Amino acid sequence: MLRDLKKTAALKSFVAGALYGKTKFISLYPDDVATSTKASSVLFLLGRTCNNRSADNEPCVIFNKRSLKVRQPGDLCFPGGRVSPRLDLFLSKLLSRPFLPLGRWAYWRRWQEKGPEESDRLSLLFATSLRESFEEMRLNPLGVTFLGPMPCHELPMFRRELYPMVVWVNRQMRFFPNWEVEKIVRVPLGRLLESHAYALYRLRFHDPWQGMFSQDFPCFQYEDGKGKEILWGVTYRIVMAFIKMIFDFNPPSLERLPVIKGSMNRDYFNGSGNHTFQKVLRRDYGNRGHEPDA
Repeated sequence: MLRDLKKTAALKSFVAGALYGKTKFISLYPDDVATSTKASSVLFLLGRTCNNRSADNEPCVIFNKRSLKVRQPGDLCFPGGRVSPRLDLFLSKLLSRPFLPLGRWAYWRRWQEKGPEESDRLSLLFATSLRESFEEMRLNPLGVTFLGPMPCHELPMFRRELYPMVVWVNRQMRFFPNWEVEKIVRVPLGRLLESHAYALYRLRFHDPWQGMFSQDFPCFQYEDGKGKEILWGVTYRIVMAFIKMIFDFNPPSLERLPVIKGSMNRDYFNGSGNHTFQKVLRRDYGNRGHEPDA
């Protein structure tokens, strides 16, 4: 399948089939997902907008980079947020129409056979992720192809549960980020399947009560000429789950990865600061901490 990454129709069909195959026998959504203060839906964006000037036009994963005005500033993430019950319920009813994204999903009728509760919750969370994506980056909600849902990923540090929805952006090339987003970052899908692009992210934390301490995280690093980006934390875990489900790819083990050092303070958690990183040119295999839930 890796040789067919540039064939849009084949790639979309392959991804949709793989996602459905991994989720068709399981229940993804708890009974209270529509009212839970912990539940958020995020849109996993795929498309062919890696380089507007490139004739190659390879498929990519599209991220938002969080601005300094929100929590976790500087992190790569997917657009999304919490359910707005009245508005999202109304939008979810429209999405299942035959000419709209959910109604056009090849597996929608089969998914409905799982029961009205599961299909209603899927459509509600999908509506939430589309609405939030329009607000954050002006994604055209009618210009996407729904490829399927992914299982929940927990973010205990912020008491959140993320429900990813995978879509393909059909034609939209430009996005218009709001105040929550610093910029749009496009990472070639094939680059995520290259073992040498992975590293160990050693973050040094400054805490007024505990002092200085460090912890290690697996990460993916990407540089496109406009700057260097680090993918880590829960968004990294979602992406790793995706490429495992679709391509059966596992990143290298942490023991022999190059180290990237970074620092973080409490401003990271309240949206008034940033964390910084730098690449360490040597390999460091000692003093590894334990990965927390980030």
